[in-house]
Amino acid sequence: MRSSGDELETWRAALTGDADAFVAIFDLHRTRVYRHALRMTENVHDAEDVTAAAFLELWRRRRSVRVIDGSVLPWMIVTTTNTARNLARGLRRYRALIANLPRAEAADSAADIAVERIEEERIGEQVRHALGSLPTADAALLALTMFEHYSPSQAAAALGISDGAARTRLHRARTRTAALLGPVLAGDGDSTTKEETR
Repeated sequence: MRSSGDELETWRAALTGDADAFVAIFDLHRTRVYRHALRMTENVHDAEDVTAAAFLELWRRRRSVRVIDGSVLPWMIVTTTNTARNLARGLRRYRALIANLPRAEAADSAADIAVERIEEERIGEQVRHALGSLPTADAALLALTMFEHYSPSQAAAALGISDGAARTRLHRARTRTAALLGPVLAGDGDSTTKEETR
């Protein structure tokens, strides 16, 4: 697929039940959906589960998906955010239950964390914490604009809210997370949105 027009045509074919067209949509967006799922979760296994669940939702709710500028990706980013939040809530309940069970003495770690991964893990934890501290819609707004480089107007359309509401919420979300993400958010202002490059 070379353009948003190609994707829109493929999506319309998927809506008629064309399995090959849906596979093409999956192939087109799976890497970016997985990357966002990994941002929102703690490990690759959870990210894989969230990605699979998000694409299942894309198929299950295909008749009500919002297509933004010829693409289903913004809807997928919002759905991935929601799915990751639901998984995190379930894991917290599960871990609380496990924490209350009798346990043997803790074993030593099986391996040391590789030095080159320390900074990556630290930043990933900061991002997860920052996104996790926001209401779901605000986290989705940040993901769409800061990580996927959609404009506030495109993000608003994906969430089904007005441009003004999106800009207000985005400003509030950026202010709230600035202390946690500092340099990451500072660099966002220089990013070129998809809308500006079209």
